[in-house]
Amino acid sequence: MINRGYYDGFGGAYLPEILVATFDDLEDKFIKAKNDPSFWKEYTDIMSTYSCRPTPVTFAENLTNHFNGARIYIKREDLNHTGAHKANNVMGQGLLVKRMGKTRVIAETGAGQHGVATATMAAKFGFKCTIYMGEVDVQRQRPNVFWMDRLGAEVIPVREGTRILKDAINEAFRDWVSNMDTTHYVLGTACGPHPFPEMVSYFQSIIGKEARKQMLETVGGLPSRIYACVGGGSNALGIFKGFLDDPVELVGVEAGGRGLDSGLHASRLSSKDASIGVAQGYKTYFLQDSDGQMKKTHSVAAGLDYVGVSPILAYLKESGRVRFESATDREVIDAMSLTIKKEGLVPALESAHAFAQAFKEAPKLSKKDIILINQSGRGDKDIFTIADAFDDPGWKEFIKKKAEEYNA
Repeated sequence: MINRGYYDGFGGAYLPEILVATFDDLEDKFIKAKNDPSFWKEYTDIMSTYSCRPTPVTFAENLTNHFNGARIYIKREDLNHTGAHKANNVMGQGLLVKRMGKTRVIAETGAGQHGVATATMAAKFGFKCTIYMGEVDVQRQRPNVFWMDRLGAEVIPVREGTRILKDAINEAFRDWVSNMDTTHYVLGTACGPHPFPEMVSYFQSIIGKEARKQMLETVGGLPSRIYACVGGGSNALGIFKGFLDDPVELVGVEAGGRGLDSGLHASRLSSKDASIGVAQGYKTYFLQDSDGQMKKTHSVAAGLDYVGVSPILAYLKESGRVRFESATDREVIDAMSLTIKKEGLVPALESAHAFAQAFKEAPKLSKKDIILINQSGRGDKDIFTIADAFDDPGWKEFIKKKAEEYNA
């Protein structure tokens, strides 16, 4: 399947010459770490003592009874430190940074969870930290920006292009080119040039390893289907990798935005709007026009509006191993509302895409079937977007009063 970063033609490392030596060194250090049993032990030890792993699997009894179909279980990555699966990757890369002897880390972020996780890792290990974030995302994810600031990171709003995730990635690469000797780019998802897709999915595979063991211990068998949201693809690959060799159906759920016919979505693998291209150092499906220019994307979830997708997921789609679907903004809000009311769980807007698709399919399955949903993060960070989507009058009044106080 893989040949130096290629997954049946997807992936690779399309790099300017100035970055080749840096990527060669990163790949060398990563391979040596993978082949060193003490490295994975060091990684799992810090994740258990610092980041609350293993995260539990929760039986959603009320949702199960509501849909009167498959039994619904939820992998609780929202209980991971910093509130999402992002800590899995950044702590692993942080250990690599220590091995490489570098003193500064940079990162891009969309929803802000990766930015908070990277800033947290930098504080823990004593690195300098700079976070690039699209100006649009800075506004809609202000709570995460607040915490990045408090953790000591420098947050730089990106005002070029569409001012969202892909533009933040571009700026992070520009920084790295100028500071390669001291700086490591902590790419947040399983995209970009090799070895990032392999490396990020390697650290995120802790989700699937745990989940497989937990399901066998809890229910005595494996789930029939597993659902995960898909932006770049890190949380999906994290849980899917634990079950790739099992007879389990894997379902990735992309951002359907305002509908696939609207043109305002971020569905690369579940729509006909994407095509294969090369951008940001790798080959995959991108939402691009006939001239190779990237299209505008949209999602109610800031972390899912990326224009590309992991080359590993592109391969898994082409091979038929993973099925891809999409959920609209409205379906996502409805699924989140139902989950909150029925289970007292608050999934992130990104994670709620997986819930939305699972809810469509659960009633059609047998009560003997088991489905597992990866709750990749919690919804605290989305309070402004969620309150707006719910059209909450009490929240609007609170914001209005706060604005009046500040302007007084």
